[in-house]
Amino acid sequence: MKGNFNKLINGEKPVLIDFHAEWCGPCKMLAPIIKEVAQEIGEKVRVIKIDIDQNQALAQRYQVRGVPTLALFKDGEIIWRESGVKTKHQIVSSVEENI
Repeated sequence: MKGNFNKLINGEKPVLIDFHAEWCGPCKMLAPIIKEVAQEIGEKVRVIKIDIDQNQALAQRYQVRGVPTLALFKDGEIIWRESGVKTKHQIVSSVEENI
């Protein structure tokens, strides 16, 4: 995963990552919102979900301490990050402000 992940976050398109976990109630609430976000801004930003339990090294590398955590990567760097459930409007406007 690490090589693919580095290639992904260093690609031409910014990447919005939803760090989540299967056992996380708020993550389940955020899942349909993330789908709507992907439909709305998917041509500008890649939207990806990463399970922190299956990708513990990535979660540690980016110091994901709570889920859900959204992180926006551009040119390999995190340019915006926030934890907790957000509305579609909050996520879309935060992403558009930062890309």
